[in-house]
Amino acid sequence: QNPKTYATVKQLVADGNAGELQKYFGSRMEFGTAGLRAAMGAGISHMNDLTIIQTTQGFCRYLEKNFSDLKKRGVVIGFDARAHLTSGGSSKRFARLAANTFISQGVPVYLFSDITPTPFVPYTVTHLKLCAGIMITASHNPKQDNGYKVYWENGAQIISPHDKGISQAIEENQEPWPQAWDDKLIDSSLLLHDPYAMVNKEYFKDIQKQCFHRNINKETNLKFVHTSVHGVGHKFVQLAFKAFDLSPPFAVPEQKDPDPEFPTVKYPNPEEGKGVLTLSFALAEKDGAKIILANDPDADRLAVAEKQESGEWKVFSGNELGALLGWWIFTCWKNNNRGACAIKDVYMLSSTVSSKILRAIALKEGFHFEETLTGFKWMGNRAKQLMDQGKAVLFAFEEAIGYMCCPAVLDKDGVSAAVITAEMASFLATRNLSLSQQLKAVYDEYGFHITKASYFICHDPKVIQQLFDNLRNFDGKNTYPKSCGRFKVSGIRDLTTGYDSSQPDQKAILPTSKSSQMITFTFANGGVATMRTSGTEPKIKYYSELCAPP
Repeated sequence: QNPKTYATVKQLVADGNAGELQKYFGSRMEFGTAGLRAAMGAGISHMNDLTIIQTTQGFCRYLEKNFSDLKKRGVVIGFDARAHLTSGGSSKRFARLAANTFISQGVPVYLFSDITPTPFVPYTVTHLKLCAGIMITASHNPKQDNGYKVYWENGAQIISPHDKGISQAIEENQEPWPQAWDDKLIDSSLLLHDPYAMVNKEYFKDIQKQCFHRNINKETNLKFVHTSVHGVGHKFVQLAFKAFDLSPPFAVPEQKDPDPEFPTVKYPNPEEGKGVLTLSFALAEKDGAKIILANDPDADRLAVAEKQESGEWKVFSGNELGALLGWWIFTCWKNNNRGACAIKDVYMLSSTVSSKILRAIALKEGFHFEETLTGFKWMGNRAKQLMDQGKAVLFAFEEAIGYMCCPAVLDKDGVSAAVITAEMASFLATRNLSLSQQLKAVYDEYGFHITKASYFICHDPKVIQQLFDNLRNFDGKNTYPKSCGRFKVSGIRDLTTGYDSSQPDQKAILPTSKSSQMITFTFANGGVATMRTSGTEPKIKYYSELCAPP
């Protein structure tokens, strides 16, 4: 019933454009553990009013099956500032349609009245003990995309088998229910609640538990620049600085207000480094700021850059910032927990493609380190398991600039990470140390970890399949490469097939998934290299690391 998508399809039929219609209606978007992520537009392969209604109907039925008290507890729904003029789709409209679906079935909905960072949704699930959460966002994807991200009652993103169960329920509930299109109905419903004010108070109260140097924060002369890259982060990072008694960061004026066109950047992804930070560098030079903090558009990730003695700017990789935050959060914990008995209950996590620097710190300091599969869904779920056993999970990170610094959010959170980084930098400044110098000190103490990671774009799944098949059948069937250049391969772990040459039974310990590609090579010189496919973008990603002893 959306006049814009309806008109698009009608026109394609009139033009007899079978090719485009095949693209729009050939296959339904796949609902995976990351939920949905696709371009906004007409047809079942895109994000639009109809596919949002169908997805939410399936999710609602799946939740009814899993929670007898769904109508008592309810769900939370948040949204970012994305919008697509040609199809009439927007994150806010999708969020309202989703809310309408639940309310029509008597389920209470906590719908944020305004844009929020993604981490506020898992925070609300945990804080209000809800059954589930939905965030409408495509994070740092190109402007035409949107997404539907789902959290379970434990406050972490869903993992299998929930994705399959939801997917099946969507298939079974495709015809829109009566009044599915009429989102105005929710405005007069007693089942609609707005958590915005409460979460804005409670979240900033909770992250203050990670504030350890209020006096230094009040006095510091260090200046910061912040950019929200046309996304939602501006207001919330300003509030976080206030909560930590830090002077507010200078906001990049051209990028501080939400704009679904992302006019000043090619990709709204701070992971892309200097290209996204051009305006931030200029503002920092003008205002004499030493440190730049950049959030992605839904504010769940953080990139950091620092001006060096040479006048050059250094953009820290996700692994380097992970090393700094891991060192800092452990140091703060140690200074506030003198008893040695407690350290045996302390944990840090990172994903298997991230730097092993936390493992090195854990070995020397005596706490536990665990690695998980790639993605915060695994770290969030594992963190919750550990916390339920009475353990303290201080920190988790992945190299794709995602950091979980605060146990109140079991997902990556760019807001708390930004303000904790600012406090760390302010503290180091009182010791006349820069972030770069401290990073070197961490490597001197725990061993140098050098990483290189990047990606290739590939839109053809057949080509991707063949590339990985070639690696698995390198010298005849089921043989992998024995060397790469002059470097000998000493071990192979294939998490697509479940093979691990280093295990006595040759079976991998981490969960395997046939639907995604992932092979890790260990080299005789201690180097490790992994290749994998992305779950949300048409990318083949690679990650490599060499770890030296201290």
